[in-house]
Amino acid sequence: MSAARVEALLFVAQRASAAVLGVCVLVHLATIVYAVRGGLTGAEIMARTQGSLALALFYGLFVAAVAIHAPIGLRSVLREQIGWRGFSLDATLAAFALFLVWLGWRAVGGLFG
Repeated sequence: MSAARVEALLFVAQRASAAVLGVCVLVHLATIVYAVRGGLTGAEIMARTQGSLALALFYGLFVAAVAIHAPIGLRSVLREQIGWRGFSLDATLAAFALFLVWLGWRAVGGLFG
């Protein structure tokens, strides 16, 4: 695959993940406001979310969007600011993406598992 095609796919992936993140952040913040205004405690929120497949899928999507979006953006910053290019950059950021997925799924599993 040509470098131009890879760059185009990364561009589309980052923009698509940004759209997903925008919706996820709005839903997450609205849920927080609803819970806090309703006077729910942290323990009550945890009790309500335990075992919810819908919430686990929602937060799993949130994690996936972050794991796609953040490394691509960081890649652009590192390329522009310090001139880091090539396989070492892409491999490092792929490892970072996997790390984000691992951390995120641990959190989702801890809340909903």
